[in-house]
Amino acid sequence: MDKNEKKQPQDEPKNNSRRKFFVKAGWSGLTALSLGSTVIFARFFFPRVLFEPPTRVKIGKPSEFLPGTVDTRFKDKNGVWIIRDEEDSLIAIKTVCTHLGCTPNWIESRNKFKCPCHGSGFLRNGLNVEGPAPRPLDRYKITLADDGQILVNKSIVYRSVAGKDPDELYPQSILKV
Repeated sequence: MDKNEKKQPQDEPKNNSRRKFFVKAGWSGLTALSLGSTVIFARFFFPRVLFEPPTRVKIGKPSEFLPGTVDTRFKDKNGVWIIRDEEDSLIAIKTVCTHLGCTPNWIESRNKFKCPCHGSGFLRNGLNVEGPAPRPLDRYKITLADDGQILVNKSIVYRSVAGKDPDELYPQSILKV
């Protein structure tokens, strides 16, 4: 065979076709791996967003809340109790026990909040009176909006202090109507 003559395709050894197969398989695998990695990496730019309830909630007009009552309508949806005392003052209490974060229940017959987890008890104004809770229930800021409705601002929390009356400690947490 002369140096200038080219080999014909049928003269190629079988190892060469096997080599081509493995090269193609390798490149295909690398391409699939790159595309898969890109898709996984791109998911970080579009995170799953959880719905968070609004921090400011309008709950109605003061006339809708009777004196001497605890309104539990907003407990599940907004995590707040609205308490109106006999002196026409409103407070918004956070529905989380200060012991371990359970949700106490309002017990009308005993006129107090009672935590089902460990037995902490709280008076109508959130003051802790029994059980392992280390401090009174926290309060939210409560104001009167321009349209006359009560506005609870859950982004402002008045954290209660052990042994102190929250009414005296945070007078700004009380809405006089």
